[in-house]
Amino acid sequence: MEKFLITGLGNPGFLYKNTRHNLGFLILDKISEKYFISFSIKKLGSISELIFKNKKIFFLKPSTYVNESGLSVKYWMDKKKFFLENILIISDDIYLNFGNIRLKGKGGNGGHNGLKSIEKELGTSHYARIRFGISHYNKSNCDPNKKINYVLGNWKKEELKILFNKVDLSIDIIFSFVSSGLEKTMNFFNKKNY
Repeated sequence: MEKFLITGLGNPGFLYKNTRHNLGFLILDKISEKYFISFSIKKLGSISELIFKNKKIFFLKPSTYVNESGLSVKYWMDKKKFFLENILIISDDIYLNFGNIRLKGKGGNGGHNGLKSIEKELGTSHYARIRFGISHYNKSNCDPNKKINYVLGNWKKEELKILFNKVDLSIDIIFSFVSSGLEKTMNFFNKKNY
């Protein structure tokens, strides 16, 4: 049975639960609710599993904090022997407008420390990723400290109204990636105005 590793980036602990930087965790939690699966605490992360269209999906929430996400991804990739093309990373992106979603098969880390860590541990930037836009403001004149406070800030009420529809779209993209592959999923969803 073909296996997939879907990793949502975020920080463990109640303090970070509703922050923008925990978007990856939020999406995986919504999948967990939708499919009635639960996460178990394992080495370097929490794992849940689902059989979908005769494919086995492992969902991973690293417990290493965002900046060391690569340690968790690499450990589970090696332990379960996932092929690189069957790995998908979900992250927030401060350089995309709020609610914009991009699926790519490779690319830079965009200054995201979680993606930097994964690139370092895997030794490549050629892995699929969903980047979910969280930004509302002009990044060009924003100092690094303000960026940190922003990504670690909680979602606003007006954002939550839009957020969950976009989370549902992200879930559609994830399951299309598993069932139809990267190229078909990109071709279909990239034609949409999202």
